[in-house]
Amino acid sequence: MHAAVYRGSSIVNVEEIPTPAIGAGEILIRVEACGICHTDLKKIEYNLLAPPRIYGHETAGVVAAVGSGVTKFKPGDRVVAFHHIPCRNCFYCRRKNYAQCPVYKKVGITAGFEPAGGGFAQYVRVMDWIVQDGVEIIPEGVSFELATLVEPLNTCLKAVVQCDPQPGDFVVVLGQGPIGLMFTMLTKRTGARVAASDTIDSRLELAARCGAEFAWDPRTVDVPAKVKALTAGRGADLVIVAASVPGIVNQAIACSRPGSRILLFAQTSATETVEASGADICVGERTLFGCYSASIDLQKESARLVFGGELPVEALISHRLPLVKIRSGFDLALHPGPKSLKIIVQPQRWS
Repeated sequence: MHAAVYRGSSIVNVEEIPTPAIGAGEILIRVEACGICHTDLKKIEYNLLAPPRIYGHETAGVVAAVGSGVTKFKPGDRVVAFHHIPCRNCFYCRRKNYAQCPVYKKVGITAGFEPAGGGFAQYVRVMDWIVQDGVEIIPEGVSFELATLVEPLNTCLKAVVQCDPQPGDFVVVLGQGPIGLMFTMLTKRTGARVAASDTIDSRLELAARCGAEFAWDPRTVDVPAKVKALTAGRGADLVIVAASVPGIVNQAIACSRPGSRILLFAQTSATETVEASGADICVGERTLFGCYSASIDLQKESARLVFGGELPVEALISHRLPLVKIRSGFDLALHPGPKSLKIIVQPQRWS
């Protein structure tokens, strides 16, 4: 089969490698679509993990084979697979901090080499604990490309549940890439008022379609001043940081009111640092916190929201590329233009 193999030094090559063999309790998926996620791009760009690896974790496809003992799935089933599933019995799982569970941290999908998701390949091996709890059937009529959005939507839904915006709260979402737009959609559903910011006009237009009451370009608009003018001088009740650029956390603090909550969602690399006034946090009684990855408790709900068409997530897909063009997909994701949003790799396509 063909796969996009990370070889170190930020290099990814499309190579021919063996199709992974499966064991008892496992399934083999023929990958039809896999989304490009910025967490994988950071691992590649900053060489955060040792090569060789095959990344890609927003994976949808068709069951090609099943191992002995598998009864939940059969060849031909259309499925979407999560690459992390917690044990639900450890210290962290009992506190629902699933992303800190040692089993959760162990990736359960691979196309070869050290397990790293594997969706940027034509076939992936799904290990037994993922088969048991981390695979969902894709309904007829739902495209594989749309199904790849179940995992990223889950991560955003988990964060929104953690943030718990209330009806009437004023919420600012900084960044309107695919993740930021999901936050805008999900936050609007809570009854909160949503303001969004981004530097790309087309994304601001889409933010308005996704539920943002206000959409601003921070290069031309004083976002904190606008927020305060709309909140009787207080500032936002909640700020969601859905982008990673220098100074964005300080902008989030400037947008927020005393006693507010500020969620860091895009700060996933150990090379990123945050500097802030201690008084802004301590004296201002602000809560600064993070949320990372998906929740098994919300797995079926996130699938329902995507498959049922309740959210306009299909509008986020801007590009569908064959595996051989994956590097151009990485470039588009790292340097987005007016028309680039969610980029989907289709490993079975050749052109």
